[in-house]
Amino acid sequence: MHWADVVALNLSRRGTKHIVSTGITPSGEFHIGHLREILTGDMIARAASESGLDVEFIFIVDDADPLRRVYPFLDDEYAKFIGHQIGDIPAPNADGKPDYQSYEDNGWNYADHFLNPFLEALATIGVKPRIVKNLASYKSGKFTECAKIACDNSEEIKEIIERVSGRELPTNWFPWSPLDSNGSLEGVSVTGYEFPLVHYTDKDGNNGSSDLTKGEGKLPWRIDWPAKWSWIGVTCEAFGKDHGASGGSYDTGKEISQLFGYDAPQPLVYEWISLKGKGAMSSSSGNTIGPMEALQLVPPEILRYLIAQSKPNKAIEFDAGMSLVNLADDYERNSSRDFVSELSDETLSRRRRVQIEDAQGAIKLSTIDNADRTNNSSVSFRHLALLAQTKSEDQLVWDSLGLTKNDQPSDLLRDRLQKMRTWISSEHFPDEMKIVMIEHIPKNLLSELSSDEIQVLKRLIELLENCEWTSESISNSIVESAKSIDKSPRLAYNVSYVCLMGSKKGPRLAPILTELPKINIINQLRRCIDSFQ
Repeated sequence: MHWADVVALNLSRRGTKHIVSTGITPSGEFHIGHLREILTGDMIARAASESGLDVEFIFIVDDADPLRRVYPFLDDEYAKFIGHQIGDIPAPNADGKPDYQSYEDNGWNYADHFLNPFLEALATIGVKPRIVKNLASYKSGKFTECAKIACDNSEEIKEIIERVSGRELPTNWFPWSPLDSNGSLEGVSVTGYEFPLVHYTDKDGNNGSSDLTKGEGKLPWRIDWPAKWSWIGVTCEAFGKDHGASGGSYDTGKEISQLFGYDAPQPLVYEWISLKGKGAMSSSSGNTIGPMEALQLVPPEILRYLIAQSKPNKAIEFDAGMSLVNLADDYERNSSRDFVSELSDETLSRRRRVQIEDAQGAIKLSTIDNADRTNNSSVSFRHLALLAQTKSEDQLVWDSLGLTKNDQPSDLLRDRLQKMRTWISSEHFPDEMKIVMIEHIPKNLLSELSSDEIQVLKRLIELLENCEWTSESISNSIVESAKSIDKSPRLAYNVSYVCLMGSKKGPRLAPILTELPKINIINQLRRCIDSFQ
C-alpha cells in the first residue's frame, strides 16, 4: 500500500468522518518545501476519500503570528512592525517597503501578499482546500472557549509544557499573549486576569486590557495548535519533524488538547526538502525555489510526484536542474507501466509487490483532479528538451514529432513545450542537458587531436555522408569510424564533440544530430578536417 493509503486505513479505524489539516505561517515567499506539507495532507485526504471516508481538507493560514524580524527582503522601515500580527500590517511593495496605500484602500496585508500566489500554485497542481485564517478566527471568537479554558488553567498548562518539553517557562508566563495599544505582541507582560479580560503592562509601562472574546491577542503556539484541533475538529494533520520531535509541540499539544475535551489528531511527521548543496529551504533566508517558479518549468504532475514517490519520513534533496530531469524520467517510466499485469504475477515476493504498489499509488496521486493526463503526450521529457533546443520554431518541433496540420498537438503538449523553453532559458537548466552546436573551427581543441583522431575524423565524414540520417545509423557510424583503425569508440566520440560542440564531452550525440540538417553537420566536420591542410 502507498503511504497515503496506510494513513487512510488507520483513519477508517477511528471513524468515517474526518478533517485533514495542514498549516503554514506566510512570513515570506512560499517554496517547494512548503508543498511537502500541503501535498502530504492533500494526498491523505484524497486516499481517504477514495476509500469511502467523508473527508474535508483544510489549510490553516497562521496570519495571527507576529512579524519576528526584518527579513533580508524587507526594508528597514518594517522594524516598527516587529511584534505586529502579519495579517494586520501592510504588504511590502516591489522595493520591500510597506505599501500603506494598498493596505488602506483594500486591506492588502503582509500575509495575503505571500499567501495568494501560493494558493494560485496550489490550484494549478490540483489542491483546493478550505482556507481557515487564524486572525479572522480569533477576532470572530472561534478561539474564545479554548482561550478561556487555557487562562482558567494556566498553572496546569504551564506544568504540562515544562514537564513534556523539558524547558522552564518564565515565572510570569501566561497562556495568552495580549496585543498592546499599538497592536504589538512584543514586550507585553500579563498582570492579571478575569474573564474575558487579560490585563497587561506594555514595554513602555502603559497598562491595558485584552479581550479574549474579541481576539485582542493570541494563544502561544503550543496552545494555539491544540485549540485549533478542538474548535475545527481536526482528525489528521501532517507537520514537520521539528513539531514531531520528542518533547515538541505535538507532544505538549496531545495533553493540552485533553483539557479542551478533544483527542489529538492522527499525526504524520515529514522530513524537510532541501536545496541540493544549500541545505533546508527557508523563506526568511531566501534559500528557496518557489512553486510558481517550478511550475513554469515542468508539468504540475511532476511536482506532485516529487512528494508522492517519497515516504514522508525520507528527506528530499532537490534542485531545478538534473534532479528535475531525473524526477521526470522516473515519472514517465512509471506512468507507462502496466501495474495491473505486474501485480497479477503470483510469484512476486512481498518486497517486490510493495515496491510496485508504492509506484502505482505515487502515479495515481500525482494526477490532477484525478484526471488521467499521463498518456496525453508521447514525447519524453528528455526528448522534448532536445527538440526545444534544436528547433527554434514550435512548428518544427511538431513536424519532428510527425504531427501534421490535421493532427495538431494538444494544449497539454503545447504547454509542455512552452515550459521547456522557459526552463532552457533559465539559470536552472543543467549543463549536462545543454546543446551548443558550433559553426566555427575550435582551433585550440583541434590542435590537441592525435594523428589517430584525425584519421577517425576523415573516416567519420565518409560514413556519415553515406548513412541513413537516423539515430541508430549515426551512432553506428561514429562507432565504426573508430573501429576501422582498431580504436575505442570513445576516441570517435571525443572527436565528434570537439568538432561539433567545441568541447570534449556532451549529451548523447546521435539523437541530437538526427534533429539537425545532415548537410550542416557534414560541412562542420569538413571545416575541421580542412584546417589540418
